[in-house]
Amino acid sequence: MRWIKRLFALLSLLVVLAAALAAFYAWRSLPKTEGSLNLGGLSAPVKVHRDASDVTHILAGKPHDAWIAMGYVHAQERGWQLEFNRRIMRGTLSEVLGPTTLETDKLMRTLGIRQAARQQLETLPAEAREALQAYSDGVNAFFAHSEQLPSPEFLLLGISPREEAAAGRYWDPVDCVAWSLMMALDLGGNWGNEFARFTALEAIDTQALWELFPPYPGEQPAATADLAKLYRELGVYRGKPVTTSKAEVPAASGIVASARGQIGADLQRWADELGNIEGKGSNNWVVNGSRTASGMPLLRNDPHLGLSAPAIWYFARLQAPDADGIKGMDVMGATLPGTPFVVLGRTQQVAWGFTNTGPDVQDLYLEQINPANPAQYRVPSPSGEPAWANFGLRMETIRVKGQPDVSHMVRSTRHGPVLSDAQARHGEVMDTSRFVLALRWTALDADNRNVVATLESNRAQSVDELQKAFRDFHSPMQSVVMADRTGRIAYKAAGRVPLRAPENDIRGVAPAPGWDLRYDWAGWLPYEETPQDDGARGWIATANQRIHAADYPHFLTQDWAAPYRQERIEAMLAQTPKHTLDSFRAMHADQQSAATVRLLPFLQKAASDHPLAAAAQAALRDFKGEMRADAAAPLIYSAWVDAFTRRVVGERVGQARFEGMYGKRLFRNAVEGILERDDASWCGAAGCAAASGLALTDALNKLQAVHGSDVAAWRWGDAHPAISAHRPFGNVKPLAALFDVRTPTGGDPFTVNVGQYHLDKADAPYANRHAASLRAVYDLADLDNSRFIYQTGQSGNVFSGRYRDMSDTWVAVQYRVLTMKPAQWRSTLELRPPAAP
Repeated sequence: MRWIKRLFALLSLLVVLAAALAAFYAWRSLPKTEGSLNLGGLSAPVKVHRDASDVTHILAGKPHDAWIAMGYVHAQERGWQLEFNRRIMRGTLSEVLGPTTLETDKLMRTLGIRQAARQQLETLPAEAREALQAYSDGVNAFFAHSEQLPSPEFLLLGISPREEAAAGRYWDPVDCVAWSLMMALDLGGNWGNEFARFTALEAIDTQALWELFPPYPGEQPAATADLAKLYRELGVYRGKPVTTSKAEVPAASGIVASARGQIGADLQRWADELGNIEGKGSNNWVVNGSRTASGMPLLRNDPHLGLSAPAIWYFARLQAPDADGIKGMDVMGATLPGTPFVVLGRTQQVAWGFTNTGPDVQDLYLEQINPANPAQYRVPSPSGEPAWANFGLRMETIRVKGQPDVSHMVRSTRHGPVLSDAQARHGEVMDTSRFVLALRWTALDADNRNVVATLESNRAQSVDELQKAFRDFHSPMQSVVMADRTGRIAYKAAGRVPLRAPENDIRGVAPAPGWDLRYDWAGWLPYEETPQDDGARGWIATANQRIHAADYPHFLTQDWAAPYRQERIEAMLAQTPKHTLDSFRAMHADQQSAATVRLLPFLQKAASDHPLAAAAQAALRDFKGEMRADAAAPLIYSAWVDAFTRRVVGERVGQARFEGMYGKRLFRNAVEGILERDDASWCGAAGCAAASGLALTDALNKLQAVHGSDVAAWRWGDAHPAISAHRPFGNVKPLAALFDVRTPTGGDPFTVNVGQYHLDKADAPYANRHAASLRAVYDLADLDNSRFIYQTGQSGNVFSGRYRDMSDTWVAVQYRVLTMKPAQWRSTLELRPPAAP
């Protein structure tokens, strides 16, 4: 027995030692926030304070030093986020994650994100390039010299940036520009909608297409061409049944191997969703002093983005006076790790917020391959006879962990890169031996000056100066609301939008023949002619709705968001004569869904023989469309409309084809039209009431299997948690609970307090994955009385108490103070130039 006791004691000691080592590692992996550190490149010490709201204040003697410090702090706090983002935009994920991310790497290489960023960097003025270089130097200095241990992602995946960082190659100014392009890629296009229409037209005619993709209320379809006839006559389709692409996840053993497998599937879903404008939204509004209790403007903003852990944003202040011929700044707000500037925020005198305008700045072009020479594609010809030009060619070598390098040939045409070489689904739908799809996209143009616009916004002190700064803003176009301390408010759509010729009868809503000149872009919309508003009626609000009057002379897009959120915001603005921070908070928290109210009568009339149908209808009886987390009715409604869409739209276009489009878009506008018309061509001969009843049965079967048989115990929040997913470990079940930030929420895609879900994700189809990535309110009566919050925390290290400490506050729609004059500092770190040898 004595040896058993000794063995137990030894095992206990080993467990204690392991726990102690783990605790020591966790402690050493956290950033140093007190005392001092040496940082090369500084001309003088820089103070890095963190206040009670955990906002980082960088106070420097010159702008160059502030930008270096910002890079260092981002690397301290968000090192893994920088690493992962860097690999996405460079197309080097497979180097560490293996073949499951190869398709994503091919797409990034095909788009040429780094090549475009390099060209754009060369056109920037010297001080913009200096800012990006200084920031990059700060990032590299951290990874090369810091004694802080790497966060667990680096250890588990066997990655060390130290050698590259020491050589100054880990992060560079091209990466800063490229990350701006990646944000434009996430927000700024509709190529997915174009391809979805193209896919659907293999099964339905053009009239049915506009029923499936209805134009904005009160408008006609932008395209007047008979698209179904065009594609049929060209012979573009494969002529075989469409299948759905499923990312292959190889058998994996162990946590790290599992992460490498699952991340491939996750990123392929992300890549498939690019260019799909539906759901890429935000809210902002501003009221002038006539509508506030203080007599000065209030401005608020909540950009809706995919939820991630850590959050996409990092709140900071950068302060530096003029020095060395470079204008200084004192600016505070949301920064993007990867760039040195405040993107959304305030200076001493002015504040601003963005929503996505969503103009059509991406067009797909059908490029016909020369049947006599597959190295050529068809180009315009004055004679009308086919003429041909060589594809541009660029060979990309992709390193793949555990496998030989992969050579990927990137083809390009006069319009841009050939997407069908990197999007497997294109080859499932179209005959790629005869046609390919090329992408024309504004963001890839060499004159993209987003960096300059953002730099100048950080110095602006008035609405006029902001509007001047955003003249250089390029991609993606943003709807900017702004207010200054003089009491002025304004709105401006800032960004590059192509003009299309009057004879262009496709208008970019679906792929156009690339050899026909009438489909080429015909110039650019002048900045002076983009939509704007001076706030004469006392407020301005945008929520991705059509942002111009019906008689506006220029075509921007057909893909506006349905106006539910904007109309609700306008109604709440009108209801309160004098707004305060509290009234704005109530608006932020609003979960009333007009889209639900519109369809609810059809559900309440649905007849089902399911055993739970009576209980479900009882739960719906007093439901008024408020999508509360603690109620059953929102869950029943959401499951029913999902089931109806799958049954009715899926059967009409073909289930496999439907699955390739659904989830990325909800087809809610189509469903509204189908039910309100009682459209038998979609619902079947029995009519839409019968289809609605069958959908209720489908929904109740699904809900019963997941949530049990007690309808009264069902809760929308249980099915609709906000999941801020970590990459890659959010894809690994043993680690997801630690790395993901998950909290029950209400709302839906059409509420002001938004909660987008992705119905193609079978594990949690109603989970809130796309919501308010931050909330901010700026009080122009006293800008130090402003507020902010986002859904995780400032730290990107899972061992930090600051990794998820904002989450509960975010769910409760509460805030932290955003002030340049905090009463005290939580911590102070001094960054010093190294002593001379």
